[in-house]
Amino acid sequence: MDINQVSSSAAAQNNSLGTAATSSVLSSDFEVFLQMLTAQAEYQDPLEPIDSSEYAAQLAQFSMVEQQVMTNDLMQEMLSALGANDMASAANWIGMEALVQGPVKYEGAPVTIAPNPPVAADEVTLIVTNAQGTEVARHSMPLSAEPYVWDGKTPAGTTLPHGEYTLQIESAANGETLLTEPALAYNRVTEARIDNGSTLLVLNSGYMVLAQNVTGLREPT
Repeated sequence: MDINQVSSSAAAQNNSLGTAATSSVLSSDFEVFLQMLTAQAEYQDPLEPIDSSEYAAQLAQFSMVEQQVMTNDLMQEMLSALGANDMASAANWIGMEALVQGPVKYEGAPVTIAPNPPVAADEVTLIVTNAQGTEVARHSMPLSAEPYVWDGKTPAGTTLPHGEYTLQIESAANGETLLTEPALAYNRVTEARIDNGSTLLVLNSGYMVLAQNVTGLREPT
């Protein structure tokens, strides 16, 4: 077995196995490498001795692989520490209301929306659809970026059933639609999770969002 093959084997296992398992395999292969290096020196042909510089190059190559694994271990520890800090911060958000895009859960309390209509718009409309995708309400909104409160009613004044609703803001100018986009609304945070290094917030609607996508936070009203 060639020494370079030992080094290549260690590098390949580093890509396919977990960090802890890879470190164990690399340590084992490194011992094999040293044994082979000693055997090469002991049984080399006296008439054609192996160049000492080749030994140094092979040892340096394997040491680089070992250093890379150690670096990966350190990075993993750092990411874990950062994830723990993110979780601790996100835990403080539980019970708060986060401003995000996505469905809202109407339970009888008004829902606050943060509109941002284009400057060119001369008409802004709130479109409400239920969980089945059916439009159930349409309200004219002020041409303003000030918070807008949806009271859970239809234009006729009928209170909608409790449940999940999707809110969209339609902006128009001269009778033509310029933009239709999901509304930013406040949702209560019920849980925080860490998934693949990212902090996820679970909202009372059951919808999950990345903590980094929260654009506002407030005390529950």
